Amino acid sequence: MGETKNSNSEDNQRRFWSDEKVVKEILVRLNRIEGQVRGIKRMVEEEAYCDDILNQIASIQSALYGVARLLLEKHMKSCVKEQILSGDEGVIDEVLATIFRMMK
Repeated sequence: MGETKNSNSEDNQRRFWSDEKVVKEILVRLNRIEGQVRGIKRMVEEEAYCDDILNQIASIQSALYGVARLLLEKHMKSCVKEQILSGDEGVIDEVLATIFRMMK
């Protein structure tokens, strides 16, 4: 997976890091999560026991946090580091805002 532009159009210098191993790991995790969500939908349709559905939701939330942690780690070690080294310390506020949103 090559580098692609960040969706934030006002800053064309920001890039997505390119580490095929990590990208594949994230995609595998997201595919698994997608399957879990479909499973919960089936459980609701089949009127499964509420506690069983809630446990599956908790499992998905944990899996999503795992993906977020992996992505945040890669972001900090590559994108953020690169921006700080290039003199853009504003990225620190951006990362803090993202972390605070994740903690809600």
